[in-house]
Amino acid sequence: MSEPVRLSKRLIELIHCSRSEAEKYIEGGWVLVDGTIVDEPQFKVLEQKVELHADATLTPSGPSTILLHMPTGFDVSAPTAALKLITPASRAPDDSSGIRTLKRHFARLLPTTPLEAGATGLLVFSQDRRVVQRLVKDASKNEQEYVVEVSGEIEPDGIERLNKGIKKNAWPLPAAKVSWQSDNRLRFALKNVHPGQIEFMCKSVGLTVVGMKRIRIGRVPMGKLLPGQWRYLPMGVLF
Repeated sequence: MSEPVRLSKRLIELIHCSRSEAEKYIEGGWVLVDGTIVDEPQFKVLEQKVELHADATLTPSGPSTILLHMPTGFDVSAPTAALKLITPASRAPDDSSGIRTLKRHFARLLPTTPLEAGATGLLVFSQDRRVVQRLVKDASKNEQEYVVEVSGEIEPDGIERLNKGIKKNAWPLPAAKVSWQSDNRLRFALKNVHPGQIEFMCKSVGLTVVGMKRIRIGRVPMGKLLPGQWRYLPMGVLF
């Protein structure tokens, strides 16, 4: 063979399938070129070794949803800046979703529930508009959990006031469930988070926020992801 050909054409020659079947196998991540998954039917091959995975199926893989542990040093008001962290190399080694890493999983990812300013922790990006709908348009229904490091001396009735509700400019902020996790660490669980709410609430009872980390959105926990690592959200977790 002297001229490169499309990967889909080579696969058709190898397994005698139709063009549509070849493209489904390739886009599903079931075709290897010299041992590496290639999920682009138009990829050109010459003398490389092309193989179809033994477990290959024609069932199409769905859109991806990715959970990222946002590290420090990024502007959370522009979450798309964190997309450069999401690469095949930064996938958590203990990701148990069973989803195959495909190049197309990293295209057109949409950010969902924003982090509080200055916070680190769980960010969710998705290609699935149903997930975006659930985490953005229905944000008021999803409880978020933050671990908040604080300094200062809390007022005597501080925890009670935080749980009863704090007003800002005479308007009540959304209710929160607040408890101590350690001498300088609070747990906040709250829905419909207003920007700056946690910092304002802490300040209202004499505390200064030193750091914040979001560890859960609704039924989606961050788990053991290290800063800068990501994992897939398995299909069906939110629905």
